[in-house]
Amino acid sequence: MPQNTPKESKAAGSGFLDGADGRERRVGVEIELAGIDLDAIARCVQATFGGHVERVSPCEQRLVGTELGEFKLELDFSYLKQLGREQSHGHSSELEQLATEAMAAVARNIVPFEVVSPPLPMSRLPELERLVAALRAGGALGTRSAARYAFGVHFNPELPALDVNTLLRYFKAYLCLHDWLSARERTDLVRRLSTFIQPFSRDYCRKVVDPDYWPDLETFIDDYLYWNPSRNRSLDMLPLFAWLEPARVRAVLPEEKINARPTLHYRLPNSDIDNPQWRLLDAWEDWLQVEALVRDTERLDELCRRYLQHFSKLAPQLLVPWAERVELWLSDPS
Repeated sequence: MPQNTPKESKAAGSGFLDGADGRERRVGVEIELAGIDLDAIARCVQATFGGHVERVSPCEQRLVGTELGEFKLELDFSYLKQLGREQSHGHSSELEQLATEAMAAVARNIVPFEVVSPPLPMSRLPELERLVAALRAGGALGTRSAARYAFGVHFNPELPALDVNTLLRYFKAYLCLHDWLSARERTDLVRRLSTFIQPFSRDYCRKVVDPDYWPDLETFIDDYLYWNPSRNRSLDMLPLFAWLEPARVRAVLPEEKINARPTLHYRLPNSDIDNPQWRLLDAWEDWLQVEALVRDTERLDELCRRYLQHFSKLAPQLLVPWAERVELWLSDPS
């Protein structure tokens, strides 16, 4: 990259936070954790943002009337959640209820609890740091606390538009920055070995970052489903595609649990909530590098060409890893 090329700042990247309708874009956050139960998590949310608790089932609670909106708290185990809902409506015997509670007690040692924020204006995301601090003080544990804790944090940012070119620019920018983002997160070994955040294959990345790859929406979705018939990708596009083309997605993945929504689903590799040095905003500021790259069409196109050249080398990672090479293309954080 020429040294005299002006760099954009992260602040400039954050200027892309308005949607096509002029409203500030929103982002939802999901935090997986262990170490404390639903009641304790609810008390942390209440102490931070107010509101009152509604118990949905033994595995789910809602915090309604908070200053930010409705929070969902749950044991991230679909089968148990469904049983809990049926029981809360009187559709089970006392023995079945006891069995569910016993299963939930066992699952708490393996399955994370999840705090799901309401969609927040992106400028209000820093307010969640207060909740992170409260959960940490309350005893919440993250990925690195035990070998079995393959937990993560998810960002669900709205897009400024839903046309196929915008979607492709985001996806191309993310693929170009994936190695750098992963290195920044220092992905925990357990998380790397798990199936939850599998990277996109090299062949698929090569296909997408090709400067000539600008298909229509249907072809983009079909290609994605062919190469990635799974939710377990670091940038999961299935919720967005299910929102835009539900029948096309369900034809390939009829049984997959997909929450359709007009957002990206970015899976951070760690939930480091018990680390006092860890901040949600650090990961969000890294994501803003994707936003800044999307804004700069020429820089994105050139970086895609460089990434494609990197793939064409026999051993592209041996000399200078892409995570280091791409740093020359990042926006100035000042």
